[in-house]
Amino acid sequence: MKICIPISEDRGMESPICGHFGSTPAFLLMDTETRAYRVLANGQAHHEHRHCAPLAMLAGEQVEAFIVGGIGAGALAKLLDLGATVYRGNRGSVAESLEAFAKGALPTVTPADTCSHHHG
Repeated sequence: MKICIPISEDRGMESPICGHFGSTPAFLLMDTETRAYRVLANGQAHHEHRHCAPLAMLAGEQVEAFIVGGIGAGALAKLLDLGATVYRGNRGSVAESLEAFAKGALPTVTPADTCSHHHG
């Protein structure tokens, strides 16, 4: 399974999860079977409120699941429309959230859980 996690800075598996999907500086993309990962810079990180376009950066990546610290309703709706599952990650590192994911301990994000305002 390919998982995408928005990160606030690249420290590999110790990267902190970004609090807002659309404004993340980068995405960590991981294959859960091989544990191989790579970091993709988000060229859409700076934008007007409600004009996030991070999915343009992920086009063609075939991501099945996302682990986020926070996400807006519009971005969540787009991800769900693509058939992806979105999980609420720990506010700690990528490694901590992936460990919780492997144990089935991460809750899914619903529209009621989305950010109502823009924050970093």
